[in-house]
Amino acid sequence: MISIEPSCPPLIAPAANDFSGWFLDVLPETESTNQLAARLPAWHAVRAETQTAGRGRTGRHWVSDPGGLWLSAVLPCPGPREAWSMLPLAAGWAVIAALADLGVSDLRLRWPNDILAGRRKLAGLLVERHTPDTAVVGIGLNVFNHPEASAPALRDATARLADLAALDERDLDAVAAFVLRALAHAHAILLAGDFPRIAADLNRTWGQPRLVALTLAGGPAAVVGLFSGIDEHGHLRLSDRIGQIHTYDATQVAHLRELEG
Repeated sequence: MISIEPSCPPLIAPAANDFSGWFLDVLPETESTNQLAARLPAWHAVRAETQTAGRGRTGRHWVSDPGGLWLSAVLPCPGPREAWSMLPLAAGWAVIAALADLGVSDLRLRWPNDILAGRRKLAGLLVERHTPDTAVVGIGLNVFNHPEASAPALRDATARLADLAALDERDLDAVAAFVLRALAHAHAILLAGDFPRIAADLNRTWGQPRLVALTLAGGPAAVVGLFSGIDEHGHLRLSDRIGQIHTYDATQVAHLRELEG
């Protein structure tokens, strides 16, 4: 599997909390960091030790126990709304790049918003727009926490950063610094109109086409085909049994499940 290159020159990992222009607030507990961040201006971020109502895409509950990185960051989104439709994928690219800075390789994005280590979920993202000119990027990253303690079904379905990287100390702010720096870098790439660069990186991490089942929004039937990466607009490319390519954007797909075959 091909890895995304680090987003920035390597740092001494993880030590100085260089937030590179970000303002970070840290709370012991909150319902949802995304809810708090919705009231903040651009380039502000909030991290909580725990969330009592953390959620992912389509409102799914996210286990947010102590030791994980529960972080929401506000990015400016000037210009037409559609110009920022690729932000969720760019944010996923940024998280993978940040973890590459920490020495973690062979990660991939399960379209559109899950970071996987092998077949296990390491992180999830939720991007929301509450104002015309900003977006909140919510990130839930398993670091030192044990999500299976409160949800035993997650034992074989989740991964932890602490098992993949040599972290010197339990400094979640240091991990947050890597992520925020990479988010700013991804934002600059989008601002320059260079999403194809991000798409090419993500397509390389996916490697060979994968058999997947899509649950479409508003429809009970699953669509099965070969996931063949994304196009220049961030749309999923699905090849059917006769080789015809169909494209879907994130609003059309409620859930993507990878199949063993």
